[in-house]
Amino acid sequence: MSANSSSEDFDRIRRLPPYVFAEVNRLKAEFRAEGKDIIDFGMGNPDLPTPPHIVEKMIETARNPITHGYSMSKGIPGLRKAICGYYDRRFGVELNPETEAIVTIGSKEGLANMAQAITKPGDTILVPNPSYPIHCFGFVIAGASVYHLPKYQGRSLKDQVEEAVKKCSPKPTALILNYPCNPTAEIVDLAFYEEMVDLCKFHGIYILSDLAYCEIYFDDMPPPSVLQVKGAKDIAVEFTTMSKTYSMPGWRIGFAVGNQKLIHALTRIKSYLDYGAFTPIQVAAAAALNGPQDCVEETRQIYKERRDILISGMKNAGWDIEEPKASMFAWAKLPEKYLHLGSLEFSKLLMEKADVAVAPGIGFGEYGDEYVRIALVENKQRIRQACRNVKRFLNND
Repeated sequence: MSANSSSEDFDRIRRLPPYVFAEVNRLKAEFRAEGKDIIDFGMGNPDLPTPPHIVEKMIETARNPITHGYSMSKGIPGLRKAICGYYDRRFGVELNPETEAIVTIGSKEGLANMAQAITKPGDTILVPNPSYPIHCFGFVIAGASVYHLPKYQGRSLKDQVEEAVKKCSPKPTALILNYPCNPTAEIVDLAFYEEMVDLCKFHGIYILSDLAYCEIYFDDMPPPSVLQVKGAKDIAVEFTTMSKTYSMPGWRIGFAVGNQKLIHALTRIKSYLDYGAFTPIQVAAAAALNGPQDCVEETRQIYKERRDILISGMKNAGWDIEEPKASMFAWAKLPEKYLHLGSLEFSKLLMEKADVAVAPGIGFGEYGDEYVRIALVENKQRIRQACRNVKRFLNND
């Protein structure tokens, strides 16, 4: 093998486009090395501390040496029961912890391994565009073809799915849903899920729902679950995570629930790939789900305050951004003057001229190129400073 050969020699690597965010991260590191104070709204990496009672439970459990061995790939029974208890309380959905729930090492791992479990080369997966990269590329890595359902085309998702069914041979295997949406912060109601379940059941298409941001909402109506729809468990599984709700991103703990056949397939795949998350982390996750939830409300209020400051501050700066109703993101259309640049070049310019880092929308799919994603992961003072910096940039450029 040539010493000059690269990872691009491998077929699956060739199917992955250049990682757009790497260019932004490179520039961010370069500016920081020069001493610039970059206000970083780029990565959706929660900056709030994990609530103390969750940390203490993990430490307490880790002191017991018996917990240091291999764990259970599908998750310890106590955590699977806690997950099902959460779904019962929050959504009124009854689940069997033995057959309809599995613990994952974060929702990203769960989605990627589900793709491996249910996909064969030539399968077609329906994915909205823009969307969180793993929704698309988890299936690309597994060998599937992705049929993009573009937003901003003036057509309903239902109509786009109907069209895809007519165009695809064989028919699509699965549809990805993600509400509240990363990156667009879009939300839907239960009637939307009812329509999607009816449509997908009729055509024999599985639904894979990503519900990672369901507890970060700012109105009185909490986002629903697809599993609230009667008969949804016949075709649907739902993924979520402890990362955002309990500020536990680095703990890497999430779960999938729903359709027994899909959960069983994911369980089989994971049994070959991992021994599960560290047991003390799983015990702490169960304590989080079963324990007091005032920490979740506090987190929600912090993100709401940050959202309000960002939206009003950017409006004052001359950049009108749609107010998100949920998630920890604002999905901001580029100011008219900069639309011709595209999201990557605008993001680089914003970092250079305003010391503000955002995520270029092109990184979430070509239909996101007129937008950037702003993560609410800096404190209120830093957000205000960012707005002042952007105002100066927009007024002077």
